[in-house]
Amino acid sequence: MEDASQRLRIVIADDEPITKMDLNEMLTETGYEVVGEAADGFDAVECCRIHHPDLVILDIKMPYLDGLSAAKIINSESLADTIMILTAYDDKEFVERAKENGVSGYLVKPIEEKSIVPSIELAVSCSKEIHRLKKDIEKANERLENRVIVEKAKGRIMQQQNMNEQEAYEYIRKLSQLKHLSMKRVSELILVQ
Repeated sequence: MEDASQRLRIVIADDEPITKMDLNEMLTETGYEVVGEAADGFDAVECCRIHHPDLVILDIKMPYLDGLSAAKIINSESLADTIMILTAYDDKEFVERAKENGVSGYLVKPIEEKSIVPSIELAVSCSKEIHRLKKDIEKANERLENRVIVEKAKGRIMQQQNMNEQEAYEYIRKLSQLKHLSMKRVSELILVQ
């Protein structure tokens, strides 16, 4: 378990007050911090918007907006790092919909105290890894995009100033240093001409 300074911040959403209370007590006794509670999907989304928790636990069946619909919104707006569904149902359709909506874990009622920590820790760990991979992909795509722009600018400079590829690259690099701009930005400005 993590130390208190790094304990997980959790939002619980369930329309059954007793389930919410039991879950809150279980999580708090285990060392997690419950930062918010909600009784329906709309409130769950807003609670996540306010607190941006490490984890949100959503009951699948709630009034106004069900847990899977709330999960879809929370996931698409990145309002929580990890989403878990809490349900009395283990229907394959619910599991498939949960996967489609960015859910990382699935807790079946009644929740056993001994299984909640491993379930939460694994879901959070998997979510962190997915977020890390997404960031790595975004960075790789950005580097590729930057490289394409620099290559186009090099081609234009080679053509206009009769330089070879290395000279064109050095020209962009020196201009970047002189003007305190990224090579991508210098390349974009060259391509505007």
